[in-house]
Amino acid sequence: MSFRTLLFPALACLLFSLAGAAQDAAPSLAELADGTRSAAAALQRMIEESDGLVDLPAGTFLLDAPLVLDLPRLGWRSLRGADGATRLVVAHAGPGILVQGDHQGTANPATVQDHTWEKERFPSVSGVEILGAHPEADGIVLSRTMKCVIRGVLVRKCRHGIRLVERNRNTLIADAHIYDCLDTGVLLDACDLHQVNLTGSHISYNGRAGVRQFNGDVHNVQISGNDIEYNAGAEGGLPAGEIVLEAPEGIISEYSITGNTLQARPQNPGANLLVLGAENNTPHAARTMTVSGNVIGDRDKNIVLSRACRVTVTGNTVYGGAALNIHLDRCANIVLSGNNIGSRPFSHAEADPHVDGVLVEECDSVLLSGNILSGHRFGTPERGGAVTLVNARTCRVTGCQILHPRVRGVHLLGGAGCVVSDNTITAPDGGEDFLAAVELSGDGKNHLVQNNALSDAPDPVLLADPAQGTVKDNTLLPAP
Repeated sequence: MSFRTLLFPALACLLFSLAGAAQDAAPSLAELADGTRSAAAALQRMIEESDGLVDLPAGTFLLDAPLVLDLPRLGWRSLRGADGATRLVVAHAGPGILVQGDHQGTANPATVQDHTWEKERFPSVSGVEILGAHPEADGIVLSRTMKCVIRGVLVRKCRHGIRLVERNRNTLIADAHIYDCLDTGVLLDACDLHQVNLTGSHISYNGRAGVRQFNGDVHNVQISGNDIEYNAGAEGGLPAGEIVLEAPEGIISEYSITGNTLQARPQNPGANLLVLGAENNTPHAARTMTVSGNVIGDRDKNIVLSRACRVTVTGNTVYGGAALNIHLDRCANIVLSGNNIGSRPFSHAEADPHVDGVLVEECDSVLLSGNILSGHRFGTPERGGAVTLVNARTCRVTGCQILHPRVRGVHLLGGAGCVVSDNTITAPDGGEDFLAAVELSGDGKNHLVQNNALSDAPDPVLLADPAQGTVKDNTLLPAP
């Protein structure tokens, strides 16, 4: 037998073995689409070899490492799933998808470097479901991106659904479902951030918060047209709610929160909207915000602003605060105007947990104007009413309808220079607990109560000391 005769079968066997080994080492995406073996390496290879648009096939793909869009190295990349038929199961700690840029500037064109426009601008992620299978899995993480777009995604069971870190500019998150995450739906995590739009999304049933900022230097965020609900609240007293903005060492600035539904359950701790500015920069660390046209209700508190300034809350329907509807703490220059605040009509049964009410503590220059406040039960015989101002300075309650409060309409405790004018304050039917339409107590001074239409049962105005203020030109309404 010749050497050639012996060699060819041996080579054939060797090549066949190598081919089989290669096939075992690198199965096709179709073979990986059942989610039983990690597809991270194969999908990352797609990203690396793509000329820009990465079309992920339908199927369930298990990840044991993140899919990285390394824009400085690879250039422009967009990741597109099969319109909801692509599922990524994140079985590791960290992001399922990491979009990594190197943007160093702001949104000002003069600060954007050439490499950002030439290799990194406008990455996008769309059409995928991301399912967490690890307690520290995050869905999508953005770092140093410019004009990133996330749209049409479903993220659930992750620690954080979408997380922004370091520095990002001009981010759009739209038409997304961020559901049942362990901690937060959308997290702005100690980042330098301007110009973020979050719109048209469902963000619900997350363990701690729907949308949350923690620290960072954050400006110009629009949260509009979303349904943000039932973000239950963390154990251990951590800040929790539908929208939670907390910056003990950072800045919260230029938020527009419009046209959303923010709802939970009365037993959930925290607030539907919770804003906590820094102690060392009170009240300027949380500033320049508008909250308008939202439906906000059913939580321990509905709106809490602490250490904030230049905030306008207008045209909202606010209802069902188990403890309070609105709580302002050490704030300045706040406008509460044209809001409808109170319980639902069926929320007056004795077993109902809602107390409702507006509490203003240690604040300057707060304007409550043109609101309807109905059926509030906040307060005790000692203190409190539908509107309670504690050590408030140059605040005004004017042009409001304060209907059927259980104990008092307006209670001024201490403070100076506040005005209660041109309101209608009516006693509740029966009214056995009702004490006064307006009461001034404590060491307050120079307050003015005038031109109101006040219930005459049992006292329209209680004034312990003439030095507390002036009462004049009020009209008494007949007892109900």
